[in-house]
Amino acid sequence: MACNGVNGDSLGNGFHYVLEDVPHLTDYLPDLPGYPNPLQDNPAYSAVKQYFVNVDDAVAQNVVVQNNSPRGTHFRRAGPRQKVFFESDEVHACIVTCGGLCPGLNTVIREIVCGLYHMYGVRTVVGIEAGYKGFYARNTIPLTPKMVNNIHKRGGTILGTSRGGHNTTKIVDSIQHRGINQVYILGGDGTQKGAAAIFEEIKRRGLKVAVAGIPKTIDNDIPVIDKSFGFDTAVEEAQRAISAAHVESESNDNCIGLVKLMGRNSGFIAMYATLASRDVDCCLIPESPFYLEGEGGLFEYIEHCIEEQGHMVIVIAEGAGQELILKSMHKLDEQDASGNKLHQDVGLWISQQIKDYFKKKKKITINLKYIDPTYMIRAVPSIASDNIFCTLLAHSAIHGAMAGYTGFTVGPVNGRHAYIPFNRIIERQNKVVITDRMWARLLSSTNQPSFLHPKHMDGEQENGKNPQLNG
Repeated sequence: MACNGVNGDSLGNGFHYVLEDVPHLTDYLPDLPGYPNPLQDNPAYSAVKQYFVNVDDAVAQNVVVQNNSPRGTHFRRAGPRQKVFFESDEVHACIVTCGGLCPGLNTVIREIVCGLYHMYGVRTVVGIEAGYKGFYARNTIPLTPKMVNNIHKRGGTILGTSRGGHNTTKIVDSIQHRGINQVYILGGDGTQKGAAAIFEEIKRRGLKVAVAGIPKTIDNDIPVIDKSFGFDTAVEEAQRAISAAHVESESNDNCIGLVKLMGRNSGFIAMYATLASRDVDCCLIPESPFYLEGEGGLFEYIEHCIEEQGHMVIVIAEGAGQELILKSMHKLDEQDASGNKLHQDVGLWISQQIKDYFKKKKKITINLKYIDPTYMIRAVPSIASDNIFCTLLAHSAIHGAMAGYTGFTVGPVNGRHAYIPFNRIIERQNKVVITDRMWARLLSSTNQPSFLHPKHMDGEQENGKNPQLNG
């Protein structure tokens, strides 16, 4: 929902900007009454000078502009409003987690429960078991602050999760039957697509139900937002695997330490883990095509590293090189229950390719150590910075739902939390831009060749993607 031509007369320049607003319950329930926000009587917030967000506060999507630039796209700033559209004792909230595991899921669950209870006096919160299918195939779990008090110290999700299982009609029937009026949905782009469909059906039925999405993707592949929760933890935990590979490679003759990290379509974890470790000689990601044999190929670079320093560390994202695998195995694309493309194990495949190459060469006998920490990383509890991030996400979602906003995802945009329409989150995936400075920093750190042909460079420039985390 875009509101064009919203005035932005700051500095008297007469600039205008587009406010990509989110739906509100009063859009289809115009007679809905509002109430004073109970936070104004909460002693924890009484000392805050300006706790409520101004009605016209907006967050700019792009903060780097030129002299003649318009102010561009903005999103509604997240936070508590002076007026709410739910009374505390009428709220019947539910939380559901969908898709793969990610550090921080339990923290978000905890903070939604405790935030609703302590900030707004909400006493009825339930968890939906095992993802979307839990709405119509499972019983709910009552959630209280006492029950969730220590779950942030554990990995995984206490609610269970699954892929697929989305049936809009059955889910909304269940929401209506159970008397649920706030739905908090944690998941990636596929889950958020499902949340958008749930919101549309709720709107069609004219129900007073707020639908709030909290984006969850360990790969950091959701657009618009600065980053997703669990990403910092994943990068931190990946260091352990890279460090182990480095120790192995340095301790053995002609040894290659190969680490496979998450990143189905986006190589952010591999890129940031590589930059952080400084022990990696080569990083391969889905966005950067590479080839194995010939001048400038991966095998030539591996041979160079082994001859020069006697060891090497390679980090590869799970989605890298898939076209090479499919070509060599003569396989067609397959999909999982969430509609994601199923990838072959690039770590095992490239390990064998490297071994076969050097076996044929007979010039160097190599020793290859392969480490796949994928499920270890997904299952760990979130680190301190992610715990704080999860708290802010949960509180922002609560404030939005209580204020009557619906059909939105919450996340940081240029450091400020904002309410973002579902369509902006699901329209594309966030990817590493290999013509950006951050990838250049990585190439400078590893000293690896770019493995790029000029045609790949032209394709990247035509895409014109928003760099997001790329700096």
